Amino acid sequence: MDKRQHASVLLSWYDEHARVLPWRVGPKSGRDVRADPYHVWLSEIMLQQTVVKTVIPYFETFLARWPTVFELAACDQEDVLKRWAGLGYYARARNLHACAKVVVSRHDGVFPSDEQQLLALPGIGPYTQSAIRAIAFGKRAGVVDGNVERVIARLYALKKPVREIKSQIQDKAFALTPASRPGDYAQAMMDLGATICTPKRPACARCPLQENCLALKGDCAAALPVRAAKKPKPVRTGTAFLVLREDGCVLLRQRLDKGLLAKMLEVPSRGWIEGQKNARNESAPVQAQWQQVPGFITHTFTHFHLQLDVQCAHVSADHPVLAAADRARCRWVPRHELGEQALPGVMRKILSHGFGEPL
Repeated sequence: MDKRQHASVLLSWYDEHARVLPWRVGPKSGRDVRADPYHVWLSEIMLQQTVVKTVIPYFETFLARWPTVFELAACDQEDVLKRWAGLGYYARARNLHACAKVVVSRHDGVFPSDEQQLLALPGIGPYTQSAIRAIAFGKRAGVVDGNVERVIARLYALKKPVREIKSQIQDKAFALTPASRPGDYAQAMMDLGATICTPKRPACARCPLQENCLALKGDCAAALPVRAAKKPKPVRTGTAFLVLREDGCVLLRQRLDKGLLAKMLEVPSRGWIEGQKNARNESAPVQAQWQQVPGFITHTFTHFHLQLDVQCAHVSADHPVLAAADRARCRWVPRHELGEQALPGVMRKILSHGFGEPL
């Protein structure tokens, strides 16, 4: 099967089996119908490190609240963080808002189709720019996400660790990409990897490319692609301080502008240090009678596992926050409004553990 036949077979399969996704324009056999660049960009940022099933409701919420890039650029960043809460990798949300502002201020609200102009936008890297160019603008680009990476590695039976052959995979992906319908082709490769050429137990018997797959012929599809062994993640520990005021409010604090979970709201905590015992109550944000909530919570970040115990205290309505620096970043939030706040997943776990019920 030559490259032209490869694309034709895959696109025919896609026309019949394409996933229905809210950011996607349905495939049209023989011609390329392009999606809205704003929708493509928004979905691609959300899909970084996140599965489709999780992204769909967030995408729909964002699009309902900010139908165009103009509305998104004009809103407050904290509102974006609130709507993003629970999706993780929060730098994406800050870059999303910053990118919207740049698109409006420098490009009059129109996403550029030029590779270098796209790469100059906040939060857009090589993969995202190629996806936008192919899907939204019909440009021939090598779009390689994790699914496509796996398909290419199996098609060519590439047996070296992926991190050593990324450029080779990129080159082969681009070489296979047709000039006609490159956006549909890119999404077809993604769908093939997500639904048939899956990481475990690939459904080779149903694959439209089975006749041309060297891994299938070599009976090694399930073993590819080769991934380097992961180093064990370190464990960090700390203490979270859940302060409940007599009027039903909970003390929250905004994290610093840089670093992990930057600018997000948190339950005040101390520690998060590898190999060190949990912080003592002298590090608490208020002076009070603290009681430890039985058990602890665990949460996994990209580079480490976190284990936190939770200390709880009840205070009066006029109880002061101890540190002046903390006071400037702290706020009292009614308990019934906690679900609306820009709280990352780990903080929601802390609150659910402290209250003994889901947030």
